[in-house]
Parts: sequence; structure tokens; C-alpha cells
Amino acid sequence: MAKITILHGSPRKYGAVTKLASIAAKGVEDAGGTPEIICLYDYKIKECLGCVSDDTKYCRFPCIINDDDFNIIGKKILESDGFILVTPVYWYSMSGTMKNFIDRLTSMENMIFVTGRSLLEGKVAGLIATGNDSGTILALAHMMIVLNSMGVHIPGWAIAYHHSMEDVTEDDQAVLDSYNVGYNVAKLADTVKNSGTWYKTDVDLRSLASLANNEAEKHKAQLENRRRLFEKLLGSEKN
Repeated sequence: MAKITILHGSPRKYGAVTKLASIAAKGVEDAGGTPEIICLYDYKIKECLGCVSDDTKYCRFPCIINDDDFNIIGKKILESDGFILVTPVYWYSMSGTMKNFIDRLTSMENMIFVTGRSLLEGKVAGLIATGNDSGTILALAHMMIVLNSMGVHIPGWAIAYHHSMEDVTEDDQAVLDSYNVGYNVAKLADTVKNSGTWYKTDVDLRSLASLANNEAEKHKAQLENRRRLFEKLLGSEKN
């Protein structure tokens, strides 16, 4: 049974984020999982200090910022098999508090330089964004590339969005997609948990570089052919 934490990124608990988060929670339940919804605005989450840029070993979990609530929520993430981020769209991106939270997840990802493994490696995540206008896809793309770079799995059909002034529950596609975000995150999380390490570091980088250069060298003649073609085209243009 997968445990899934749903992170609610809006200060408006009566709005679209709450509605879609609750629908995703139902999807988790129907997949046999256990959901827990956490409203980030109920907690104090300070901005990242960027300590990793001073020394990679400074950035670690628990985060060195110890006078806010991030580490409390972070422990819940580590105890979960997966998580779902649900955010309103603030100027083509996520809400400020959600951004602070994601920035602070670096403390977990950067453990790869402290202990050799990202604490988020193997976790499964889903993403939901909602707004009155455009910007949902940009917000989703931003969150998706960051989480994947941290070692998080994002399954198929684990993204949902709504961008309209109408009530989100009138958007059948957003309702169905949000349900499936919960369903598929729980389903994949149950499948891949305890699956071991995903990011290999004991790799001979020089042999890989040699392999790549040798493969490119096989096609070196193409460069000369392209140059002759371009010179010919430039010549005909002058004439």
C-alpha cells in the first residue's frame, strides 16, 4: 500500500486547488494507497539560502535552516512513497510558497554529494496546476524538470491542469485527469518502492567519452560533404 503526500500550494482553501487535491486523493485511495493532504500555507517555509553554491557539503537534509517548518514536511515526504504537487498559477509559474518548498527540496537531492544518494531517488510524483488564464503548462514543465533532475519518477498520465474562469468541477477533463494523477502516482509508487538505486555513479566516464567520439568519427565524412554542399549553394547564390 503506497503512502502519498499531497502538497496543497494555495492560500485559498476554498478554491480550485483544494477541489483538485481532493479528487487526486480519491484516485490514490482507489489505487489502494493512503493519501494525506498538507497545505503549505499552514506552515512557515523560508526561502533557500543557496548554501550549495558556497560548498556542496553545506546543503543537506535535515536542511540547515532550522527555524521554520520545512524539515517537518520533508520528513513526511521521506516517509511517503510518492507525492503530488497541486499549485495555483502565479504569473506563468507556481505559487511563491510552492517555489520555496521545491527550492528547499535541494537539501534532499544534494545528499548525493554527502552520502552518495539523493533522498528523493525512487520517489514518485504527480503534478496539478490550475489558474484563471494561461500559464499552467509552463508551471507544470518547470516543476516536472526540477523533480526529474532530483531523481523523482513521474508516471504517464500524472499531470493535470485547468486554465479557465469557470469552476474547475465543470471542467470534466481536469477532474478526470486529477483523479488519474492520484491513481497513477499511487499505482507506480507501490510498484517501484524498494527497487534500489536508479542513478549509477560507478561508471567509467572516459570509456563512455571514447565510445561517443568513436561513433561520431565514423560519420566524419558527412562534415566534408555538407561543407561542399554549402559552398556550392553559396556559389550559386553569388551567380
